Amino acid sequence: MAQQPPAHDETVRMRPDGPDSRPPVEASPGTSGAVDTPGPQNAFPAGGEVDDTRPVPRDWLSGAPEAETAAVAEPPAQPGVEDTGVLDGAALPHASDDRADGDATDDGGSDDGGSGGAGDDGLPPAGDGADRAGSPWWRRRAVLVPAGAVLLLGAVYGADLALSSGDVPRSTVVAGVEIGGLSPAAAEKLLAEELGSRVAADRTIVADDVEGLLSPTRAGFRLDAEETVDAADDQPLNPWTRLTTLFTEREVEPVVGVDESAVADELGSFEAQLATFAEQVDRAPADATIAIDGTTARVVEPLDGRTLDRDGAEETITAALTSADPGTPVELPVSVEPASVDTPEAERVLAETVQPALAAPVEVTGDGGNRTAEVPVTALAAALTFTPGDAGTLEVGIDPAALQNALGDELAVFGSPARDARFEVTGGSVRIVPSVDGTGIDPTHLAEQLLPVLDDPAPRSVTAEPRPVPADFTTQEAEALGIREQISTFTTNIGNPASGENIRVVAAEVDGALVLPGETFSLNTFTGPRGKAQGYVEAAVIQNGELSKAVGGGISQFATTMFNAVFFAGLEDVFHKPHSFYISRYPAGREATVYEGAIDLQWRNDGDTGVFIDTQWTPSALTVTFYGTKRYEIESVSSERRNPRQPAVIDKIDDGNCTRQSGVPGFDITVTRVFKDLSTGAVVKREDFRTRYNAEAVINCVPPDSPAPPAAPEGTAPAGAPAPGGRRPGGRRVR
Repeated sequence: MAQQPPAHDETVRMRPDGPDSRPPVEASPGTSGAVDTPGPQNAFPAGGEVDDTRPVPRDWLSGAPEAETAAVAEPPAQPGVEDTGVLDGAALPHASDDRADGDATDDGGSDDGGSGGAGDDGLPPAGDGADRAGSPWWRRRAVLVPAGAVLLLGAVYGADLALSSGDVPRSTVVAGVEIGGLSPAAAEKLLAEELGSRVAADRTIVADDVEGLLSPTRAGFRLDAEETVDAADDQPLNPWTRLTTLFTEREVEPVVGVDESAVADELGSFEAQLATFAEQVDRAPADATIAIDGTTARVVEPLDGRTLDRDGAEETITAALTSADPGTPVELPVSVEPASVDTPEAERVLAETVQPALAAPVEVTGDGGNRTAEVPVTALAAALTFTPGDAGTLEVGIDPAALQNALGDELAVFGSPARDARFEVTGGSVRIVPSVDGTGIDPTHLAEQLLPVLDDPAPRSVTAEPRPVPADFTTQEAEALGIREQISTFTTNIGNPASGENIRVVAAEVDGALVLPGETFSLNTFTGPRGKAQGYVEAAVIQNGELSKAVGGGISQFATTMFNAVFFAGLEDVFHKPHSFYISRYPAGREATVYEGAIDLQWRNDGDTGVFIDTQWTPSALTVTFYGTKRYEIESVSSERRNPRQPAVIDKIDDGNCTRQSGVPGFDITVTRVFKDLSTGAVVKREDFRTRYNAEAVINCVPPDSPAPPAAPEGTAPAGAPAPGGRRPGGRRVR
């Protein structure tokens, strides 16, 4: 049916859906709620047109309040007829008993003049009638309120994101420095100011009881502010994350890097500094043991081993550079390795074994009791050893070599000593004196006998069991060296008695030395100190280019004589130094000087056979002869003396230490050693020795009352280069 024109009550009258529809009953206001009043039966004729309408406010239909309208009473509803209104054929719920029971205000009594049933905002009232059936879903309160809230939150989120775009995320903290909300450039500047000096400060590092100093600046450590800010990342897009930053801090670890170009030096690198510190920290475990001073034993406490955890130390130090106070020591991690033998075990061994062992000597008997000797307490104390055993025990032992050294000749009564093979020179020929085996107490067997009786009470004894004792250097070993002929000899004349005495002493020390194949002979090492205690006296030496006196003077003549024996034997010259100026009793360019602790004579036996050294001394001459197997025929060829240098003339005040010198011109010379084949005489090789001699100054000793002489030019010091290191000194005495 078509819509009727609006009535004077400004309602829209709609045709009902069916002939049986009844007009709704309007609730009457009352103090106790609304009461339904039934209308008269058959108020309208059947089949007739029914004015089935009720007031519908325009402000509800339009969604906005209208001007106040008068309320129009509706016909009472018939019993059993549903109380509904119709809008374009759609059923609308109507307020009934439930609303009347819950709300004492009727539709016509609204203070704002709105129609009954409408809320203050023009929407259906809350309650069962809030979301009326037939209302569009998107206009229901249950949808509109949450949607509005979401739109509001979205607007706030967008505004927050827009305002903070490009900045460091809110509430970001780096090592206690707040950089949230700052631009990246401002954040980098703040971090450099606050943390830069902290990273560069020297740090005290501690590992267990060891303390050291680490220099981050020398190691090239620096705060990388740019990387640190980058690590803070971009603005988070997660709304929940952004919300939580209002109440919590976001920690970002600072980035500390190493600028290799800023490392001070190789030792200043972080690895080098840490390695140096680790050398002080690292130690192997030391077990509890027993120390013996003289014949008094005591327990030595154990010490756990420890090792610096370098990886952990690096992490700890890097973290401390930004997080810790530079004045606070940085504790570094160490791994501990406990000792295997503890103090109680050492105390047990001391009480049960060591103290009884050192209480009395041990008697040694032999030959049916006819021969006796003893192992004194001092020998036992020197030979006892202590080593860790299984399951944390401390084992007691006896060192045979130490026992033999401590006994000396104590047990010689039980045998005869062995004699080594030796070389003997007679009439220019060399022969082997055979070795002789001996008998005696074997120190290893004696040590095995002594161990079981150490903890026995005195008196204690073991039985001597003499055994064969072989020679250390046998006849067969001597023969294998191939020492059978003279390979070189050289003689120099002795002109000074004081020097001659020193030459005699050193010649006696070297006589009988044996240099095995491949060994290097060092004169300074072989003789050792050459002082008054060793029988040397004061004699002439060259110091600072002038003649002087010192204990051991004249040894250079022995060095020169030996060098020439080396030269003509064709042996390898390792190191020699000629005198600073020429001495006429020596061959020019083929001589050597020595000075204890500074200048040495070294040569190497580069042949396959041994070299035996024989020295012969008389007050007027020294001869050094080498024996072995001849390999070459050696020829010496000297060049002309060249580049002559005239001596200076120096007048010195005679203070009692002035030595007059007549002066010797200086010059250069080359000596060539020519190696020739023994069979054919063909030249095998050549070796040049170039020598430069300074001029020996003319020194005049002037009486003290004479005019002061002019300043003397600086002399030529005999200071020598140190002898080459790393070579094993050869030689041993065999006669």
